Amino acid sequence: MISVATRHLTIDAAWRAADRGGHPAALWRLPRGSEKTLIFDLSGEDRRGKLDLEETPSGFALGPFLNPDGQQTRLLRADVCLRFDAQNRFLDEQTSPSADRRRVLAWEDFLENDESLEHDDEMRFSLAPDSAAVQNFNSTETDFKTAVRQAVEAIGAGQFQKVVLSRTKTVALPAGFNVIAAFNRLCDAYPNAFVSAVSLPDEGAVWLGATPEILVSLDAKGIFRTVSLAGTQPAYDADGNLIAPVDARWSHKEIEEQALVSRYIIECFKKIRLREYVENGPKTVQAGNLHHLRTDFTVDTEAVAFPQLGTVMLELLHPTSAVCGTPKTPALDFIQRHESYDRTWYSGFLGPVNVGGESHLFVNLRTMKIEADRATLYAGAGITEDSVPEREWRETELKCQTLLKVIG
Repeated sequence: MISVATRHLTIDAAWRAADRGGHPAALWRLPRGSEKTLIFDLSGEDRRGKLDLEETPSGFALGPFLNPDGQQTRLLRADVCLRFDAQNRFLDEQTSPSADRRRVLAWEDFLENDESLEHDDEMRFSLAPDSAAVQNFNSTETDFKTAVRQAVEAIGAGQFQKVVLSRTKTVALPAGFNVIAAFNRLCDAYPNAFVSAVSLPDEGAVWLGATPEILVSLDAKGIFRTVSLAGTQPAYDADGNLIAPVDARWSHKEIEEQALVSRYIIECFKKIRLREYVENGPKTVQAGNLHHLRTDFTVDTEAVAFPQLGTVMLELLHPTSAVCGTPKTPALDFIQRHESYDRTWYSGFLGPVNVGGESHLFVNLRTMKIEADRATLYAGAGITEDSVPEREWRETELKCQTLLKVIG
């Protein structure tokens, strides 16, 4: 075990140690939480397969947007798990009984004795590709608006009711950009979001984000939660004053967009003949600089004797109509034909699994992929028959501001 008496362990030092060793790592803070958890996978393996929340070992899961059979879900095993308080002070360390003990000891020895880990201000990636090799999929305003118009036409022709189109925005990172400093800024700016930084050395990238949307959550008492989140408008007026949630005014388009997501969740419950759920909403909630419409759904899995509900609902829900569309199949087909890039982990899901007896998976929104000296930001908008291309473009710009503010 690390001797805290002889070493003041910091998140920065632990993150650098994992980076230099080429170990995947995940750092997160739960919504309305204060503690920060950092795990490392020391196995050197790329574990992918269908996620079973009742059987999967403790770790951090990542599911891509396109994952039809669930087999591309990636698990970073929590071989080492470190906890820090809100002020980034070290609390404790746990190591997995199944972890290779020699690897754990080697990692701890490196962390304990390499003094340079505490003095490197700039955190880049030892395995990141050269800047020139990083592909730029920056979406143009013209292309996005054209896709929106085509989507509205398709909806009018009866192909589907809603589709979620997304775009990218690539920006240069400032000199000395620090992932952990940016993570901490996100924690301060978005207390109600799930904030995470996931390092994937084999991909030469870190995914950093603050998502407001729960996909599947199962706490230690067996309470299952999911949400319907859609509709977007600025949380501040033109003078910079906060608009109280009770004063937010929603258009018919936004109300219907969110209702489609709620109906989708209820249809999933019906598929498994589950009637004992509690629905609360819709209500206006703030997520950073934006307001959204949100409905919460909860189920007591012990009361209904359905311990597998989390796993079953994950398979049914993903990808939700909040990131794909309704009906799912034609909406997904339209996305694949009209988006000019691969979403990969964006609009998939991510979060801790069986850490502290709980699993919390979130839709991977308000996220950016950091490679070398640049970051690719991702944002989407729900398109319905009432959509206006210019407004949808502005919505994606507002969503990008969530992350642009912390880049510095």
